[in-house]
Amino acid sequence: MSIRKKLGTGFAAAALGISLVSGGTFAYFSDTEESENTFAAGTLDLSVDPEVIINVDNLRPGDWEFRTFYLENNGSLDITEVLLNTSYEVVDAEGDNTDDFGKHIRVNFLENYDKSEGDRFNDIIYSTTLYELQDMAPDAVAKNVLGFENEQSGLEAGTSDTMYVQFEFVDNEENQNQFQGDALTLNWSFEAR
Repeated sequence: MSIRKKLGTGFAAAALGISLVSGGTFAYFSDTEESENTFAAGTLDLSVDPEVIINVDNLRPGDWEFRTFYLENNGSLDITEVLLNTSYEVVDAEGDNTDDFGKHIRVNFLENYDKSEGDRFNDIIYSTTLYELQDMAPDAVAKNVLGFENEQSGLEAGTSDTMYVQFEFVDNEENQNQFQGDALTLNWSFEAR
């Protein structure tokens, strides 16, 4: 081996030895912390109490029925809006209907009492037939009157709103015999968002 190779090998060995010795003499403090995180989605849980708002027999033109029910937020999230979707089915007892029975059943009002202001009623629906209501989706928890006395729009988690509704079999002062014995099954679907 030549002198040049011996010197190169010697320097390399010395450099390696110095780096090992100096690297072994470094000491430092350290501390490690871990963070465990979770994401849990809240819940929307809307209920209607009672589930059957109206069930009447023997209606005649001019009769009206008043009912109270409650929209309850049993979830963990506030509800911004509750859309009311309407559908119905008519059973024509005699098969002689020339008109839609839903055009003769009117919702005189649907009021959210908790959003009212003094003597000003917070009507969600005012004087609309079931037939017309099929093409609407009113917000049942909207505040439609100005003021700050009672609740604002929406339905907070763990609360409920008191609802008043009046249905009327409208007497159009014409012959309505075609509706004798007929039945109308109303489906109100409350969609929380």
